[in-house]
Amino acid sequence: MAHMCRQLTGSAASCAGWVGIIVATATNDWVRTCDYTVATCVRMDELGSRGLWAECVISPALYHCQALNQILTLPAYVQTSRALMICACLLGLPAMLLVLMSMPCVRLQNDTPAIKQRRARVGGVLFILMALCGVISTVWFPIGAHQDEGLMSFGFSLYAGWVGSALCLLGGAIILCCHGTDPGSPRRENSFYYSRQGGTAVPLDPPANHAKSARV
Repeated sequence: MAHMCRQLTGSAASCAGWVGIIVATATNDWVRTCDYTVATCVRMDELGSRGLWAECVISPALYHCQALNQILTLPAYVQTSRALMICACLLGLPAMLLVLMSMPCVRLQNDTPAIKQRRARVGGVLFILMALCGVISTVWFPIGAHQDEGLMSFGFSLYAGWVGSALCLLGGAIILCCHGTDPGSPRRENSFYYSRQGGTAVPLDPPANHAKSARV
């Protein structure tokens, strides 16, 4: 029961982290920038918002976005962050399917505990890879934006990416830890056989004892 609870906890954390990474990838509020001095931007109440796909101008009377379509002229940190976040989003689907198919309540044809264990391990590794992609993107992007323009603050998309990456890392680690040993294979010291002579369950130590009791 505890094993299944740990697996469900890891799966739920990883799924929530996957959603956070998708939200961070799809939205454009990664960093808030300022084209003028900080005092001027505060007085004018006008900030710029930059994400993976667009640059926006935010003010009380205006919200305008310009798509970043010039792929060849984009800075390296934008292109790399795009690629890593897209990879993280795509890895979430096979990772989630593998973890779900490794649940004890899911039965497939010719399923064995060893196969379920391998599925869970691969799914946990994929979730950890997702977390690494998300961490690299969400750390490199604000550093590159700060070097290009004046960085004012972080946007909610960046926070969503950080939280999603942390949850994927936590969930993947829990899944790997709870599948460190195979719960489906019983240990020899916990094995018993039934003796007709005494009518009681006797521990199975060496195989020779079993053969001797059978002859009796």
